[in-house]
Amino acid sequence: MTLRARFAICALLAASAGRAAAGCHDSAIHGWLDFWLGDWIVCEGRERAGTDRVTKVLDGCAVAEDWTGVDGSHGLSLFYVVLPDRTWRQVWITDAARRAGGWKEKRLVAHPAEGSVRFQGEIALEDDRRMLDRTTLRALADGSVAQRIEVSGDGGETWTATFDATYHRSADAACR
Repeated sequence: MTLRARFAICALLAASAGRAAAGCHDSAIHGWLDFWLGDWIVCEGRERAGTDRVTKVLDGCAVAEDWTGVDGSHGLSLFYVVLPDRTWRQVWITDAARRAGGWKEKRLVAHPAEGSVRFQGEIALEDDRRMLDRTTLRALADGSVAQRIEVSGDGGETWTATFDATYHRSADAACR
């Protein structure tokens, strides 16, 4: 069974088990990623990097991301709120999960304004070192979304961008 199929089955089972419980649609914190929901063409500059589908799942209590790169690579994220802490978490896993960065866990470290979030975690390197990894998502005035992924090998003193992209609604398919 593929990773995508397992993820879908887990989501369906969790959704059906929680039908009796109240959903999260009326929770303000569960709306923090709403600006990113939709079907996207993802561009790095003028080059197409891939497509992404970001949806609310589990009666609005989580957000699922389904990424496909132009090279055929695939990744899935599940974003959810840890209620006692009232903070978002992310689990990201790809079809290259055995490589550094192929799986990550991050937590929300900033929500400076509506339509803007930053998640941060660590990447375990093959030599047992750790590298900080952060993702910033920001809604843009034209309805697109900017995403910047950065890494730091010096504890956050300096950051290097590894992915700097703009998400365009599928109807706006051309990278510009």
